[in-house]
Amino acid sequence: MTTLITGAAGFIGHSCARRLLERGETVFGLDDLNNYYDVALKLARLKTLKQYPNFVFYKVNISDRAKLDKVFNGTRPIRVINLAAQAGVRYSLENPHAYVDANIQGFVNVLEACKKHQVEHLVYASSSSVYGINEKMPFSVTDATNHPLSLYAASKKANELMAHTYSHIYNLPTTGLRFFTVYGPWGRPDMALFLFANAMLKGTAIDVFNYGNMVRDFTYIDDIVEGVTRVLYKTATHDPAFDASKPNPATSQAPYRVFNIGNGRPTPLMDYIAALEDALNVKAKLNYLPMQLGDVPATSSDTSELFKWVGFEPKTAVKYGVQKFAEWYLDYYSEKK
Repeated sequence: MTTLITGAAGFIGHSCARRLLERGETVFGLDDLNNYYDVALKLARLKTLKQYPNFVFYKVNISDRAKLDKVFNGTRPIRVINLAAQAGVRYSLENPHAYVDANIQGFVNVLEACKKHQVEHLVYASSSSVYGINEKMPFSVTDATNHPLSLYAASKKANELMAHTYSHIYNLPTTGLRFFTVYGPWGRPDMALFLFANAMLKGTAIDVFNYGNMVRDFTYIDDIVEGVTRVLYKTATHDPAFDASKPNPATSQAPYRVFNIGNGRPTPLMDYIAALEDALNVKAKLNYLPMQLGDVPATSSDTSELFKWVGFEPKTAVKYGVQKFAEWYLDYYSEKK
């Protein structure tokens, strides 16, 4: 069994690759190792993957069609997990072209390669940000997602639409996964938990947006990986109950599916900070700020469709997940001193 994972040096990509490698699968990892955040962390993740003899790495940007085609020609993967993307809601306000290059052009290239090589299943990262201004909680995959609040969110919505087109025209099975605020060991330094831990250990204030009145469906990385791998092994199919006169946004007459992967237990931001204070044994200094552009005050996931499909729903408690992150963070950065 062979799987190609794009974004393999990233947070979720690295964790998914390790899970498949531990199952004895052959994994082809692809990443461009860009400098959006600390490249040393990406290289450290790759180092853990290269310990497996059944892992092969390619330094390639998915927006480079010729190089991506060359990888597909050489590897002939059975399944593909597309996690390569320009991440970050706030950065999309500063550098919108990066999102078009990676998330739009790059995704088209992945779709074309999967079509050409008759990949059995493409699983790709979407995002909870596609729900935009929707205030109905919890967010359901049957909800409309027509009002994104950032270019990042719009690019992820576009990915779902593009995937459906290829599922419909070329019968390419595709599954989109809307991730909800992923955290844990080996995470991204631009995410809140990293920023908070770094500031707290230095004794500086942390920025708390919307004056702390934020709620997030924080989802632990192990739960994300479990969801991704279960979905990967259950290829998307057409929905026999699909009614074109009342279309379900999450299914289709084509082999197309979309699911939420979230903890389903929304946590106030201040409780998240308190869990980190306990894990680090440090009291945070707080710098309260207004809401940022492109952000939303709350997220909450309905994962009932995921459970119906693969019999899994995330369940890791935030306090446990934050503790595991803190242990990893202290160990990893103590080695860098």
